[in-house]
Amino acid sequence: MRTLLYKARTEPAELIILNSLNHRMQLSKFDQQNYSNLRKGFEGELLFDSLTNNLESDCLVLNNLLLKTNNQTFQIDTLIITNNLVYLCEIKNYEGDYYYKSDRLLTKDRLEISNPLIQLTRSESLLSQLLHKLNYTFPIQGLVIFVNPHFTLYQAPTDKPFIFPTQLDRFLKNLNSNQSKLQDQHKKLADKLANLHIEEINHQQIPLFNYQDLSKGILCTECSSSITKIEGMKCICTVCGNDELVETAVLRSIKEFKLLFPQKKLQPTRYLNGAI
Repeated sequence: MRTLLYKARTEPAELIILNSLNHRMQLSKFDQQNYSNLRKGFEGELLFDSLTNNLESDCLVLNNLLLKTNNQTFQIDTLIITNNLVYLCEIKNYEGDYYYKSDRLLTKDRLEISNPLIQLTRSESLLSQLLHKLNYTFPIQGLVIFVNPHFTLYQAPTDKPFIFPTQLDRFLKNLNSNQSKLQDQHKKLADKLANLHIEEINHQQIPLFNYQDLSKGILCTECSSSITKIEGMKCICTVCGNDELVETAVLRSIKEFKLLFPQKKLQPTRYLNGAI
């Protein structure tokens, strides 16, 4: 068995919803910042995925797991199961200069941000409890992986489980150097964790909104402008010139509507008139 992507990463529903709202209403500065952070975080995770996709050693990769044990929910960006170790990876796409002082993470302007080690420690503890419940004794190694090449952490302690951008290549080579083969128990663990994944929307990250306050219309997939021109079987964006089949555009807009308003009754005639 070679490296196997056991659970692919999908764009978080919260990010999809915020992206839609960002083009259909005026977000507050707080929500704009939250949207920007979520988008940048997701981009960082995709960057790390592009690296793990090239692993050649015998391992299983599970991305974006949301799990629950002892009535506590925890999220794992990337889990890599090898023969003798389970790597729990917390991915960070921070950019710019940061400082580490007295277990605090500070920006260049000395503003404190959440220390990713706190979240890592919690996730590692809860994953250990979950594995124990599932009767697995695999050791866990938690890592905070900084993927942005333009990130610097001054006064970084050497005893913390940090992987910096300049160390990523070495980390991946170390994984590839592992020639041990996975056993059936590793695959069974991956199966169980994938099946235990929870599909859930974090509504705390989404602002309050209602149907009446949203701008209507089918949005262009390229520039997010409202589609105002239809020629034959195609929707034409008059801003960037992108075209899309009417059927595809309508189905995409219906999917967007159902995500924004899961409890609201769908009225197909509104889509035919170009309204959300």
